[in-house]
Amino acid sequence: MGFTDTNTAVQKQHLLEQGCGLVDRSERGKLALTGKDAVEFLNGQVTNELLDLGGGEGRYAAFLTHKGMMCGDLRVLAAGEPGEPPSELLLDTERVALQALFDMIRRFSVGYEVQLHKRTLESSLFSLIGPLSASVAAQAAGIELDALPTSEHAHLAAHIANRPARLIKTEEGLDVLCAAAEREEALQALMASGAQTVSEQAAEVLRVERGRPRYGLDIDERTIPQEAGLNERAVSFTKGCYVGQETVARLYYKGKPNRHLRGLRFTEPVASGAQLRLGERPVGHVGSSVLSPSFGPIGLALVRREAEPRSMLRVGETGLTAEVIELPFGD
Repeated sequence: MGFTDTNTAVQKQHLLEQGCGLVDRSERGKLALTGKDAVEFLNGQVTNELLDLGGGEGRYAAFLTHKGMMCGDLRVLAAGEPGEPPSELLLDTERVALQALFDMIRRFSVGYEVQLHKRTLESSLFSLIGPLSASVAAQAAGIELDALPTSEHAHLAAHIANRPARLIKTEEGLDVLCAAAEREEALQALMASGAQTVSEQAAEVLRVERGRPRYGLDIDERTIPQEAGLNERAVSFTKGCYVGQETVARLYYKGKPNRHLRGLRFTEPVASGAQLRLGERPVGHVGSSVLSPSFGPIGLALVRREAEPRSMLRVGETGLTAEVIELPFGD
């Protein structure tokens, strides 16, 4: 990476940490469920509790095979009046998991009064990242700061550029969901309010630094939620039955996962997918791999539990090494 590129990366990182960066994530998979049985049905398919969701609330969850392996993860948003039963469930997932989510709903919703709606192409999604995200969103929507949602996945129906939009609280800031036909108007209003566009790559650096895995890159269909450190965020151990529950519960109460999500600090940048070895034993593969202005070349990986923090791993056949780090970076 040249000097100019390095300067640009530092500037973008500073913007995400001190200002408000805007990432276009419209390519993410988006569906909606309506019908009187929508909540009951989906609650029996995903790992987190949905039966107590009221309008304006949301949850992060995973959906699994019967053996407890992840088919994908998703954000579930309950649309409707605050405190009232949801009028609609909005589902947001990685694009790579969209078909599996669609197929699961079509296959298992038979007998339920549930209607499935495609929203990927019909909707645009922007992520506002950084400490000034709330003020940017409030100004663009013409509302007071204290009217914005404050807990993760909570959301609010609003208007941006005089068009309907939904403001969704995230760990990093706020997401803005709007109709694809009104994408440009919303984008211009957010930028006029102080947001500056950044690339997905810049946002990925922040995600890796914070130790949040991404489905399709760090975790996949061979992953049990506990291995990826998702139990606290995505799994309820008090709800009723759901697909894959037996494996998840047994591992939580009686077992130890064979793998853990760890950070990696590389001697040089490496490609995703490279094999990791502890001595001569393969212990995993590199997932996310980014160049952080703060920490240098770093990554995430699911590694076997014997690859403990501070262990040194060999990366492929390159001669490079990676130090295993407890997440998040910087702690």
